[in-house]
Amino acid sequence: MATQGAPQGRRATRARRTRRTVRRPIPMRYLLPSLLLVALLAMLMLRGYVHSEILADHRVRPPAPVGQVPENILAGGPVIDARNAKAPKALSIPARQLVLTFDDGPDPKWTPKVLDKLKQYKAHGVFFVTGTMASRHPGLVERMVREGHEVGLHTFNHPDLSYQSKSRIDWELTQNQLAIAGAADIRTSLFRPPYSSFSDALDDKSWPVTQYIGSRGYITAFNNTDSEDWKRPGVEAIIERATPKGTEGSIVLMHDSGGDRSQTVAALDRFLPAMQERGYTFTHLTGALGARSAHTPVTGPELWKGKAWVYAVGVSETTTGVLVIGLAVIGVLVMARFGMMLLLSFLHARKVRRRDFSWGPPVTRPVSVLVPAYNERECIANTVRSLMAGEHPIEVIVIDDGSSDGTADIVEGLGLPNVRVVRQPNSGKPAALNNGLAHARYDIVVMMDGDTVFEPATVRELVQPFGDPRVGAVAGNAKVGNRDSLIGAWQHIEYVMGFNLDRRMYDLLGCMPTIPGAVGAFRADALQRFGGMSEDTLAEDTDVTMALHRDGWRVVYAEKARAWTEAPETVQQLWSQRYRWSYGTMQALWKHRRAVVERGPSGRFGRVGLPLVSLFMVLFPLLAPLIDVFLLYGLVFGPTQQTVVAWLGVLAVQAVCAAYAFRLDRERMIHLISLPLQQILYRQLMYVVLLQSWITALTGGRLRWQKLRRTGVVEAPGSIPSQRQRRTEKRPVA
Repeated sequence: MATQGAPQGRRATRARRTRRTVRRPIPMRYLLPSLLLVALLAMLMLRGYVHSEILADHRVRPPAPVGQVPENILAGGPVIDARNAKAPKALSIPARQLVLTFDDGPDPKWTPKVLDKLKQYKAHGVFFVTGTMASRHPGLVERMVREGHEVGLHTFNHPDLSYQSKSRIDWELTQNQLAIAGAADIRTSLFRPPYSSFSDALDDKSWPVTQYIGSRGYITAFNNTDSEDWKRPGVEAIIERATPKGTEGSIVLMHDSGGDRSQTVAALDRFLPAMQERGYTFTHLTGALGARSAHTPVTGPELWKGKAWVYAVGVSETTTGVLVIGLAVIGVLVMARFGMMLLLSFLHARKVRRRDFSWGPPVTRPVSVLVPAYNERECIANTVRSLMAGEHPIEVIVIDDGSSDGTADIVEGLGLPNVRVVRQPNSGKPAALNNGLAHARYDIVVMMDGDTVFEPATVRELVQPFGDPRVGAVAGNAKVGNRDSLIGAWQHIEYVMGFNLDRRMYDLLGCMPTIPGAVGAFRADALQRFGGMSEDTLAEDTDVTMALHRDGWRVVYAEKARAWTEAPETVQQLWSQRYRWSYGTMQALWKHRRAVVERGPSGRFGRVGLPLVSLFMVLFPLLAPLIDVFLLYGLVFGPTQQTVVAWLGVLAVQAVCAAYAFRLDRERMIHLISLPLQQILYRQLMYVVLLQSWITALTGGRLRWQKLRRTGVVEAPGSIPSQRQRRTEKRPVA
């Protein structure tokens, strides 16, 4: 026995070890949204980098002593060749030659105008480009090279290099070269440091930088004629300051970016022909010095790295630009929707709360209440007892959908009058409701969930709109009963603001998209016209509501018909519920898509209701994370104060809408304390749920009904105490 047991023990140990090492794959619902968010953040970071919002350093250093700078450098020309560390040289431009240099570009507006003027007068120059601008506008760099101009480095982010380490200097040069290689297939040996002026202004802080730049193989080009066009002193002043004395050669400093350069362009139109008449030649730097070209063709991996960089920047610029525009458009539409919600909700409340308002003759005849139930042991007694405490004559039909926890036995054990139990094999909620319809005695049926409790007046208020013969269905006011937790409070805000405020708006517009499964009423004959509850979608309540609209029935909202439902208490349960809702809504929209092109009531609903639901319940929520991503981006890299003010402004509008919705529902405002946190955290969860629904829809996936765990803690105000509570009260103390 021992010899047989040892291998088994070893096998068991190996099995346990194997089980411990197994790693479950990350669910797609987490993975894909995370990847999309990472991609968005990466694009924003890249955009911030090439817009000098990240790693930018715009400090300007005060002058320093000049004891370390060689005398021949201070007294020499504007070009410093320090490639030979032992014998640095200062070079001058020959007589009657001008080297026009343009800093800080390329600029999409002004650089083309400068290039046009140079081309018009057959002049050449040198463009010292920054890597940020070259990455964003590679076509202009390519044009510079194609039209015979030289390109030089002006660093990537335009920092004062005197403040930077050698590694940061190398980074600035490498990234600048990468952008030029990607734009024009070349690298250059020319360099001009930011914030530079004349070579005789070199000091003990800037000279070591110039030496290091030389050791990296670059020639540093300062200037000896500053047009000061960046000050915008006027065309005459720019021309005067750019004109050298006599016939001496010169490097002229101008700018093709960094602000309004209209004066620079206008000055070139006069300066170029005037100096040519004086015998000057406008050439690039290496031509003036009689040296070989500063440009070297780039091939192989270096070229492809440059191309990939420029392409990535282009994608980032385009994508973030589209997102910003889309966010602005959506912001306007959302604000317009908030305004419409407030206005129409006010008009709806004013209409239904008038003393003389009436739907028609009072509805006093009995109605059937259908309660589909699947494993609702914890809740079903509360549900049925709340119905028995009602003020309207009813029959209650509990359809037990194959429960395995004794739900049907609990109902039968209550021994309540006018309560019947219909048992069926597990077939799903639509089948249970249709089974209940087949057993209903009355022409008006109320439908509710097995985890919901009604107030005494709920059924009476819910059926009064049927006094209008045009009304085919009525939506009640679903309330969150378990609102004490943070998740419950967030859902409470959502129900009051997002659902009930919406329903008031949709009521007046005549396009109510959903009768809530927790509390709704229907004309039985209206449902029978299209076969009752459909199993085509997972949102049978939305599906049937849209079908009623298309059949010509009115669907209205009864605000006083309050029902208390148990909302999910964990993120997992909330996820499961909202995933089904979102996916089911998409299915219903797709099923009824032809209503957009149809005539009559169906067309009216299709051209008003379907677009509103599609935009504000399916499409726009996908962009919800953009608000918070741009908020975070603005706080870290952008204009912090304006970002905070903008976000607080949006939050204030939402708070106003929420407060008004709470006032209409006579709810306590204390729960709105969690509104800011809801907007940051809860909205992201809903976004991921919606994104997963999109993925399921686009990939043709199938989603099944999922049972949520209930606790039975919800009771309607004034309802009969639950059986569970009574048992708890009678339990003897041990």
